[in-house]
Amino acid sequence: MSNIMEWKVIALFVQHFSTFMNALVLTLEISIISLAFATILGVVFGLFKISKIKPLVILSNFYTSIIRGTPLLVQIMFIYFGVPMVFGFKWPMLMIGTWKVTSMMTSGIVIMSINAGAYMTELVRGGVEAVDKGQMEAARSSGLSYGQAMIKIILPQAFRVMLPSIINQFICTLKDTSLLSIIGLRELTQNTKIIVANNMESFTMYFIVGVYYWLIVNVLTMIASWIERRTSYGK
Repeated sequence: MSNIMEWKVIALFVQHFSTFMNALVLTLEISIISLAFATILGVVFGLFKISKIKPLVILSNFYTSIIRGTPLLVQIMFIYFGVPMVFGFKWPMLMIGTWKVTSMMTSGIVIMSINAGAYMTELVRGGVEAVDKGQMEAARSSGLSYGQAMIKIILPQAFRVMLPSIINQFICTLKDTSLLSIIGLRELTQNTKIIVANNMESFTMYFIVGVYYWLIVNVLTMIASWIERRTSYGK
């Protein structure tokens, strides 16, 4: 019986390999692009959070409180369905060279960027505060402005501290893309749901997609561990 099950898994894996690869590429594209935008948001709001300007601190706290305090699924429904309805627009389809970005992918990137950006904000804040305060004082005394010192001295050191955590956030974002299946985006989970609707092999297909996620996450975890060892060497 076990041999029959093993051959069945292998047969379905081979049969749907191409669609899973397409879904995997889409999942990785959304995750990578979202993390890039989330890093920008994280740097901006992270610096707002440690700013001495009260309105910027309030704005940053409000952003992180709303995003971290509400479920991602609610954010997806609100941003994808609610916001366009209120403001009367449709999510655009974009062409970047030969790369076609569908409206669902555009909205997915926006949603995941906003969500991950709130967590990146805290990472940036923690990373900057982990840098010795004497570094800023030394940079300012050498004639650099606050902005120049932050960009040239503080942030590079902060990112060195943050890098393992950034990879962990990438892992979280990658797994969270499965919730985008609710809007019909054909990432790994939605691809599996479509296949299951056709062949009714729910146990086998969800086992296969679980293996895909497990492999990706474990590879990224090993990368994060390697980077953490490298960055902590000599401390």
